[in-house]
Amino acid sequence: MNNLLRAKSLEIVEAAPASLHSDLLSQVRDFIVEGHLEPGSRIPERDLCERFDVSRTPLREALKVLASEGLIELLPNRGARVRQFSEADIRNLFELLAGLDFVAGKAACEKISDADIAAIEQMHLEMYTHYLRQEVADYFRLNQKIHQAIVDAAANPFLSSSYATANAIVKRLRYSANLVRRDRLSDAMREHEAIVDALRRRDGDQMSRLMFDHMRKKCDAVCEYLREHQSTGCPAAEVSALRDSAT
Repeated sequence: MNNLLRAKSLEIVEAAPASLHSDLLSQVRDFIVEGHLEPGSRIPERDLCERFDVSRTPLREALKVLASEGLIELLPNRGARVRQFSEADIRNLFELLAGLDFVAGKAACEKISDADIAAIEQMHLEMYTHYLRQEVADYFRLNQKIHQAIVDAAANPFLSSSYATANAIVKRLRYSANLVRRDRLSDAMREHEAIVDALRRRDGDQMSRLMFDHMRKKCDAVCEYLREHQSTGCPAAEVSALRDSAT
């Protein structure tokens, strides 16, 4: 084997574990974000190993990353559990995110390129398709990408870092806002349409207000979900299923 082939072979061998780790991390993160595990509940390592067909070692490495993101908590010699927040915690976190979105919206209108606006418009159309099909997980994925694209367009590394930290902590909470009631998704779509329109017109003042109000309304929906969830005692997936069967 010549040096070039040997080098390429080595690259493939070394890249594979990183890719597998990234895939597993994404799968476990989505599993928790989508509400398959209760807030405050223990992470069932054996069940997750079977579900994702991995050993304990890569799973625990993924859990360490999720703990650093604030999605779960590691317990000394007792595994890990899904992080649980009080309503006061939630409102404090979303107040921070709303402020970051306010700054990002105004800055994005000043700096964003026409190509980036077109890309966000395309994501918005794809998100609308998932909304019509009631595909909540895909809707949420595009929703997150749009918000991230606006933050990226602000071109402020300190803002981006603060946003990434705060958003990682509340990602599961933001997903739960979509499970409160169907008209909340309709409201959110209209809010996003207004946001994209303001971005298209580069109206920074309106954009920042819309982004701020959008996040505050999402916070209210999350708190409503929390109160409903506590009163029914149903796991998140069961609450969603009950709501689907009632329509």
